Amino acid sequence: MKSFFKIICILCIGMNSIFAQNSISGIITNKGEPLPFVNVYLKKTKLGTSTNNNGFYQLKNIPDGKYTLVISSIGFKPKSVRISFFGGKTIKRSFTLNESNSLDEIVISGTLKPVTKSNSPVPIEVYSKTFFEKNPTPSIFESLQNVNGVRPQLNCNVCNTGDIHINGLEGPYTFVLIDGMPIVSGLSTVYGLTGIPQALIERVEVVKGPASTLYGSEAVGGIINIITKKPSNSPALATDTFSSSWGEVNADIGLRYNLSEKTQGLLGINYFNFQNRIDNNNDGFTDLTLQNRISIFNKIDIKRKSGKTFTVAGRYVYEDRWGGETDWGREFRGTDIIYGESIYTNRWETFGTYQLPTSESINFQFSANGHHQNSVYGTDVYDADQFIGFGQFIFNKQIKENHDFTLGLAYRYTFYDDNTFATKDTKGLENQPSITHLPGVFFQDEISLNKNNKLLLGARWDYNSLHGSIFSPRVNYKWSSIDNSDIFRLSVGNGFRVANVFTEDHAALTGAREVEFDGELNPETSWNINVNYVKKLYPNNSIITLDASIFYTYFDNRILPDYDSDPNKIIYANLDGHSVSKGISLNTDIIFLNGLAINAGATLMDVSITENGIKTRQPLTESFSGVWSISYKFNNNFKIDYTGNIYGPMRLPLLSNTDPRSPQSPWFSIQNIQLSKKFSNSWEIYGGVKNLLNFTPEANSIARSFDPFDKQVVFDTNGQVIATPNNPNALTFDPTYVYASNQGIRGFIGLKYVVF
Repeated sequence: MKSFFKIICILCIGMNSIFAQNSISGIITNKGEPLPFVNVYLKKTKLGTSTNNNGFYQLKNIPDGKYTLVISSIGFKPKSVRISFFGGKTIKRSFTLNESNSLDEIVISGTLKPVTKSNSPVPIEVYSKTFFEKNPTPSIFESLQNVNGVRPQLNCNVCNTGDIHINGLEGPYTFVLIDGMPIVSGLSTVYGLTGIPQALIERVEVVKGPASTLYGSEAVGGIINIITKKPSNSPALATDTFSSSWGEVNADIGLRYNLSEKTQGLLGINYFNFQNRIDNNNDGFTDLTLQNRISIFNKIDIKRKSGKTFTVAGRYVYEDRWGGETDWGREFRGTDIIYGESIYTNRWETFGTYQLPTSESINFQFSANGHHQNSVYGTDVYDADQFIGFGQFIFNKQIKENHDFTLGLAYRYTFYDDNTFATKDTKGLENQPSITHLPGVFFQDEISLNKNNKLLLGARWDYNSLHGSIFSPRVNYKWSSIDNSDIFRLSVGNGFRVANVFTEDHAALTGAREVEFDGELNPETSWNINVNYVKKLYPNNSIITLDASIFYTYFDNRILPDYDSDPNKIIYANLDGHSVSKGISLNTDIIFLNGLAINAGATLMDVSITENGIKTRQPLTESFSGVWSISYKFNNNFKIDYTGNIYGPMRLPLLSNTDPRSPQSPWFSIQNIQLSKKFSNSWEIYGGVKNLLNFTPEANSIARSFDPFDKQVVFDTNGQVIATPNNPNALTFDPTYVYASNQGIRGFIGLKYVVF
């Protein structure tokens, strides 16, 4: 009988442990106010919930065991608590979360040293890797299409090369940096914006307006600084592969490794391939350039006893791209039988930072890159070699409590040689490569007037061995409220640029137009003023950031391609007049605590050219642009992203008054949607549709695509086209009438795998 009662007791205890499950509940608050939509979960389990409008949470049916309870929410510091559950335990426990400044990113592009975004006197926009993952692309060039005021511009309907416009200013005015180093310039302005492994990108910083004081020539329209990950903060392995219904294949691989206890490396490989000859507009030419590209990136961090920085990185890019008539083959390269534009690119880069072993903060930054291009555009051969070496010492010192002083000494060496008349001697007979020496000195002083006001004063002096002395001053002012919810910035600066047409403007090489220089090209100069206001709001269940800017840039000596004076020529000359870029832009970020995030922006601008008292719109420049990104994350790690942009009409380069093509582009929008699902901390699958509206330019964008060598075109003694029955509009072959990609709607699917 006693044994029977023992058995009954044991069964009761067992049944109680089964049916009397553990639970925990409570309220999450901040400053005494309940916080809704806070994530509450048990780490390494599938048990989780979120707080309701009253901040209440509850987790039920928790098996016996020891757990880590995690409480997290956007804008607040997360909490982790160890809790044990046994024998149907019911726990009531509330928590308080403290606000975090984790949304205030660290930036370096504005002042050459790490500061929080809100404390920077220079307005900087920061875009994380997550932003670009909402619309996956095979290159950083395409990824920037959803950044307000920034537009990747295609310059050729045939080979699809392009550059990046900021606030309506062409690609040569945009300075692209990798980890703060001037890597992408000269030849790579057109051909080096691809092949940067996106698996290694930590964030992208965008500064709109002249930054020549810190970065020298080319930083006239603004800078785009691509910040790569530190090996110590990178996953052990990260892969991202996707393919589209058009047949594009892109693969990114990132690998962290240790060479020794003090040396850690990060290896990145990007491969892109597209080999389908698609001609949906039936003009006889490929709608998308065929490409085969591989890029290898390696970054090494060396830990020193002093704790000072020593980082070295390198990248190699090889690309084979061609576009043209769909029946083109390698045997027709450089001939007048079948038209094709074939470009072989070999490029290497190295850059790094070494902090000197001194008591003062002195950094030595260096970079070097070599670029060889072997290309043909129809029958025109363009072979070019470029080498750029760069080094600078940066000394930073805090003087008293309110002066943060920076002094820099820089030197840049540029070698450029090609087979065009650009590198011939004055008689046009002997080859004479261009060699430029550019030593410079710059300083800036960031003055903290008080807790709410900062003043940044800076200046730069460079001596160009070909063009002489160039001086660039700069003034920035920032006011902020005590809690940084209101920030006002005023920026005034000078910019300068020394132009090289053949390395920076693809239009000088393609098509049938003859290139002509009207006099010697002098350096361009500009003055810019920018007014920026940022407002942060914290209404119920959301965080809202409003960012508005007014900009004005005035150019002297601007160099612009003249398509209008002669339909058979592109004439380059310093503008006998002035050019103005002015406008207003507004960005907004809205983060809801329920998983919804909205990023939207619009830019309204007027970019004009005034010469001989006549004002005209700059070609290939939109007066309005808008971008958006709407994301919603569900509780089951499922996410949907809807991204897009819209552009207003642009003035397009016509061949003559009788050119039947429209003188301006239509309003158009490129929209994309993506669905993604995480199955664990390692695996993620995603897919979607690009160009949902299937927008493509008119089929006649390439003039006389059926006669690319102008064999049926009749010219008079002055080289002007004569109208004939076969050519009633007196046209020549011209692929420069381009404002958007011919690539229409397509699906895509991808897979990510990450090991930490």
